[in-house]
Amino acid sequence: MEGELPSVKKWIVLYPVYINSKKTVAEGRRIGISKSCENPTCAEIGDCCNYLKLPFAIEIDKAYPRDFMQRGRVRVLLKKEDGTLINPAIASRKQLMLSIAEMVPRHHGRTKKQETSSASTATAGPSNKSGKGGKKRR
Repeated sequence: MEGELPSVKKWIVLYPVYINSKKTVAEGRRIGISKSCENPTCAEIGDCCNYLKLPFAIEIDKAYPRDFMQRGRVRVLLKKEDGTLINPAIASRKQLMLSIAEMVPRHHGRTKKQETSSASTATAGPSNKSGKGGKKRR
């Protein structure tokens, strides 16, 4: 960037739980299920911020307070110190969450995982055993 970036402590915090479709609102989701994505990671959120040309910092050691087993969060800078937006298309946290949730399913790491998993299930083939059967009773 042109100037010096402000302290990372002033940047907004984005936990992956905020856009996780597997979580409820009580568990921390902040956008609708239809717009959220399944199990996003901090790295995927960081890549999306990079694509949106937003400065970000990933903090792996931090945990989400409601679920401390969820490790990691991303800090993102939306506005410069003078108040101007870094990316004019994204003016608020909500817009940032919605745009990232839209981009994560198309993330290159996810598309590779889906291709390999679909290939492995195709080679396994269906099994001929049925679930019925067992010991006959008299």
